[in-house]
Amino acid sequence: MRLAPFIAGRYLIAKKSHNVINIISAISAIGMAIGTAALIIILSVYNGFDSLIRSMMSNVEPDLLITPATGKVFIPDDEAFDWIYDQPSVKNMCCVLEEDVFISYDGKQGLAKAKGVDWIYEEESPLKDHIRDGEFRLHRGDIPMASIGASLAYEMGINPRFLSPVEIYFPSRTRRISMANPMSSIEFIKVWPSSTFSINTEVDQELMILPIEKMRELLEYDEEVSAVELRLMEGTDRKELKRLQEEIGRLLGPAFKVKDRFQQNESLYKMMKYEKAAIYMILIFVIIIIAFNIFGSLSMLIIEKKSDIETLRSMGAQDSLIRRIFVLEGWMISLTGLAAGLVVGIGFALLQQHFGFIKMPGHFVVQAYPIILSLTDILLTAAGVAIVGWLIALLPAASATARKQA
Repeated sequence: MRLAPFIAGRYLIAKKSHNVINIISAISAIGMAIGTAALIIILSVYNGFDSLIRSMMSNVEPDLLITPATGKVFIPDDEAFDWIYDQPSVKNMCCVLEEDVFISYDGKQGLAKAKGVDWIYEEESPLKDHIRDGEFRLHRGDIPMASIGASLAYEMGINPRFLSPVEIYFPSRTRRISMANPMSSIEFIKVWPSSTFSINTEVDQELMILPIEKMRELLEYDEEVSAVELRLMEGTDRKELKRLQEEIGRLLGPAFKVKDRFQQNESLYKMMKYEKAAIYMILIFVIIIIAFNIFGSLSMLIIEKKSDIETLRSMGAQDSLIRRIFVLEGWMISLTGLAAGLVVGIGFALLQQHFGFIKMPGHFVVQAYPIILSLTDILLTAAGVAIVGWLIALLPAASATARKQA
């Protein structure tokens, strides 16, 4: 059983009579190394951006979100909410009232998603870490304030330093539309901008945060909320989160939905997974193209070693042994490139992860390209490249015995 690896190893390091075979074999190994390193680096960069997006979204999306299964609003007076508040893994629980509204500021009009929040959100919101201008506060004495997405503020010309209020409009739920005086059927409130924040493009373009009591005034509600947001203690594991989600769902019953972050924005997180899978498949396809150099070098080696093949046959070697020799020879070329590529890719990823020597252009939320090395990615890359090398080596090796039979 050791004869095939021994002969294949000798063929790999031995000098060939035709130097072009050495050159093609070296090119094949280098190509596999570059492809492997590219896979590790690109997947690690993707992991970095994926983690960055999840981190930014965590400042808007709670760990768990409770919403009504039907309708838009509910009153959180169930005993289950007292049970939730007593859980040691729950950091805070806040009520929100959200609706799409029409806004006007200093002669400019537009649409926004207005999110009314209670004092707990105002005191403990992680949104404070993403303020671009002004100070995150929703009250100044009796004056209601608002924090507005940076893109929306720029489009509307909203500046926290100006004294002009933002006017928010929404059709009345209790009055009929009057054709003679349409404005009589419109509710409106005024809030003064206190700050602008930046999370991501989608959020920045539509979201504004204001006190929940002003949203209730606008929507003509008393105690209703559209959702209850739960944020858990830092370090809470996935198992505890799932336990809370299932227990809250059981206590509240089918009248409510309890969603984790993935379920709150399922389409975004699914798209991110599909994008990563697509990147992996595209790069594996590139490696397959590179690996065809191995096919060429191995085919030429088989022709050169034709006399050795005949000698092995005359000594009683089976065709399976001869095929195994050349399969291992081709596979060793790809494994050499794989090993070199893993060293380069992992080394580069670790250096960038710890020192960040490649900087992001422009004014981004991070200074250097984010990169996170994953053991799963390393294993998938190694497995993918090794399988490709093995399959490519099978093709010319099969011809080593087919020629004789022909």
